[in-house]
Amino acid sequence: MAVWLICYMQESAHLGSKSVSDVTKELTFGTWRKQSSWRPLVVTRAEGVYFFDDANRRYLDFSSQLMCSNLGHGNRRVIEAIKSQAEKLAYVSPAYATEVRAELALRLKDVLPEGLVKYFFGTSGTEANEAAVKMIRMYYSREGRTKIVSRFNSYHGSTAASINLTGDFRRVAVDAHTSLPGFVRIPDPYCYRCPFGLKYPECGVACAEYLEYVIRSEGNVGGVVVEPVTGTNGVIVPPKEYLPRIREITKEHGVFLVADEVMSGWGRTGEWFAVDNWGVKPDILTTAKGITSAYVPLSLTATSKELADYFEDNYFAHGHTYEAHPLTLAAGVAAIDEYREHDLIKRSKTLGGYLGRRLGELAERHPSVGDVRGLGLFWAVEIVKDRERKTPFNTSEDKLGGRPLMTDRVASQMMKNGVYVNSWVSHFVVAPPLIVKEEEIDRGVDVFDEALRIADAEVTHA
Repeated sequence: MAVWLICYMQESAHLGSKSVSDVTKELTFGTWRKQSSWRPLVVTRAEGVYFFDDANRRYLDFSSQLMCSNLGHGNRRVIEAIKSQAEKLAYVSPAYATEVRAELALRLKDVLPEGLVKYFFGTSGTEANEAAVKMIRMYYSREGRTKIVSRFNSYHGSTAASINLTGDFRRVAVDAHTSLPGFVRIPDPYCYRCPFGLKYPECGVACAEYLEYVIRSEGNVGGVVVEPVTGTNGVIVPPKEYLPRIREITKEHGVFLVADEVMSGWGRTGEWFAVDNWGVKPDILTTAKGITSAYVPLSLTATSKELADYFEDNYFAHGHTYEAHPLTLAAGVAAIDEYREHDLIKRSKTLGGYLGRRLGELAERHPSVGDVRGLGLFWAVEIVKDRERKTPFNTSEDKLGGRPLMTDRVASQMMKNGVYVNSWVSHFVVAPPLIVKEEEIDRGVDVFDEALRIADAEVTHA
């Protein structure tokens, strides 16, 4: 009997008559959902691009879990780095310098966009964005420029400031409890569902130009926060002019530009960071997930020299116990070394082209597929029940109400056939680990192909 199974049986004996899934549901919260319908699958181990349940069934991880396991599962370099650091120095107050902190900082300087020269380490993308908002507001405190602009179709985290940056229904769900002043939203560069009802390129990238109107009209704007490629809300890839124009506008008005690369960073789009696709250099870059491939929780808020210099003689009012935690930093060093040694950034771009072509075939075969879009190994497949009208099967209200979603039905069928894909309201996020092989991409797409028949059966025909 495999060692993992023996260990699992020994652990399960302590649970009595209850299963691991039952205890998990009874005593812990399932996030962003009604609790009554939660039936969590028990996962026991993972290796490469696969994870396994308690019956030893294998699943192809076609979305890198929450689009974070960029290096795949069981990477020995990262695991050994964590173990080695734990034996040497597991924790020390962030007031002290450590060798691993200096090592990671130097590696970051080599891979981050030019001009980001000082770093704050947290433990989640939420924390990274919270720190960015605080830094901007501290910098502009004397001028009263406290307003932060973000986009409607966005997710930036779940704490006070980051949930107010968020524009999707998760903010709406908690708005009455956590709404804060000083947050303004603008439309997205969502060409498939243009908020202005226009067509690219005749539109003149109105979604970018609208930002200038908002900055002028609102006044007291200190920062603009955008996901260069939108993550959970649909892998929205902007027109090529969009981010450069946003950068121009923010510079013209003395407004800090924050690139939220929590999901789009670390090779996901075929570049180290998504902004590199357009040569844009933000004032602040926030990231997490792929910085350690999610082996341990680490986030980064990287700032320009202008911001860094301000805090030389002004109080930096931020910090927490797990800031610059040595175990997380060691994982970050190892992860960067893995990306480099195996040329995974270039690999993402090359394999991303292959994945995009295979997903494009689904649009040709299935009337339920409305749009396929992406960069590198970061793609979305959006489904509709009426392709001509772009009518979605479900809405965010269905999600909040706990009603059955077509995307969940398709994803459930894929799981039955051994492929996991992240499903949202009307789309799937396809983002396999950067170590994925062509034959594994083929397997995932073939299972997807079969499962989409469920959606096809309910397409509205003219």
